[in-house]
Amino acid sequence: MTGARVIAVVGPSGVGKDSVMAGVARALPDLHLVRRVITRASGLGGEAYDAVPTDTFLARANDGAFAVHWAAHGLHYGIPRSVHDHLTAGTDCLINFSRRALGQGARTFPRFMVLNITASPETLAQRLSARGRETASDIAKRLAQANTPLPLGLDVVHLSNDGPLDETVARAVALLQPARA
Repeated sequence: MTGARVIAVVGPSGVGKDSVMAGVARALPDLHLVRRVITRASGLGGEAYDAVPTDTFLARANDGAFAVHWAAHGLHYGIPRSVHDHLTAGTDCLINFSRRALGQGARTFPRFMVLNITASPETLAQRLSARGRETASDIAKRLAQANTPLPLGLDVVHLSNDGPLDETVARAVALLQPARA
């Protein structure tokens, strides 16, 4: 195994993970932005993902197609096993992760770091409302989970995303690749 890392991006719903990740991927073109498999309808915006029905997802999980997978918010999420190929080739992988799957990720990937993106409750509420995917009740539940603590013992860097996106991306690049900042 090379020195390539899995960089697990986490944060509460509405924090801007997808926007920050896209900006980091543009700034660091040698990084591989991993495309997740999700049991969500296609075309809902946000991240680029592979949409599959639940029965297909569960069959793939049973066949070992995912390096890591989990369920959250009524959906199933999977990280394709092909991530290992990128790591073996020496390419860092940036992955939108779930806080509840971090332990599994740390056990699966030898060089595992967490980029924990945060924002104020006001910012989160505005973003969740603006994206129009959740009901008011769903938004309240997501806001209640926003400060869920991360598991202990992980390599974690923290990044606030309350300001302009370009500034957040620049700080993220500095945190992930200090020599390139």
